[in-house]
Amino acid sequence: MARRHTAVHVAALLYLLRRHPLLLLVLAVLTAGWYGHEVLHARPAMAWQGIPTAMDWRALTWTRVLRNDAFLVGWSDLRGNPLWVEYRLQPIPADAPFHRRPERFTRDWRALNSLGHDDYSGSGYDRGHLAPNYAISRLYGPTAQQQTFLMTNITPQRPRLNQKVWQRLEEVEIDFFAPRYGELWVITGPVFDQDIQRLPSTNRVEVPDAFFKILAAPHGGPGGEAKLLAFVVPQTVKGNEPLDRFVTSVDHIEELTGFDFFPQMAPALQARLEAAVDPAAWRLGDVARRPGRY
Repeated sequence: MARRHTAVHVAALLYLLRRHPLLLLVLAVLTAGWYGHEVLHARPAMAWQGIPTAMDWRALTWTRVLRNDAFLVGWSDLRGNPLWVEYRLQPIPADAPFHRRPERFTRDWRALNSLGHDDYSGSGYDRGHLAPNYAISRLYGPTAQQQTFLMTNITPQRPRLNQKVWQRLEEVEIDFFAPRYGELWVITGPVFDQDIQRLPSTNRVEVPDAFFKILAAPHGGPGGEAKLLAFVVPQTVKGNEPLDRFVTSVDHIEELTGFDFFPQMAPALQARLEAAVDPAAWRLGDVARRPGRY
């Protein structure tokens, strides 16, 4: 029934455009204006030092940028995964309300590879958030929280990863690093190897082998300089490992994923910060063994 109504609406629109060609010109101008605003203003404002970009043309790194209220998504219709997600954190205000967690995940109409909640059922994998429910809901409100439950923000994660290590990382970034630095940018996503495996419940979703997370404190370094902290966490974790076991460099993550992060950063600074592996500068040891909230 819904498809029939859509077809009727499309046919009516085409008839109207044939009768009034000037409307087509107006529609084209409005579309170009909207796209220009998205590309030149709206999306760049939601990424620190530039939107992640593929370092070379490869079908497996092709993404479409989807903008939500509180985070950007680099969505891959080919892999059925977000290949990167970026969001900004600040300390949670003391009076920030809690919002009820949605019971189901929802389809994203923008995805060509349209996935639903039940596509993961019986697969043995959790529906793993990349933009986190807790932090986004407390900082940005119920609409933004609902958007974290779009399937374009979801990736297959083993339960011990999703419910233990990944949850602990998300808690540390909002409970420890965001209050310490005042502003924290996070880029996170999956890592795939050459052995392509698909979700048992649907072949439209590729299963990642690991996940990365990059934390950026724009003014957290000496003299107010930026500093970065990066992690790669394999799917095979037990869940109780210390977080500092997974620290790596941004350069290494770029090699694994094929993406250039922070492309607008000054080249000399980018080369130095992205090669660094310095968890002590972040005092990560203070929270590396911190238990999860749940």
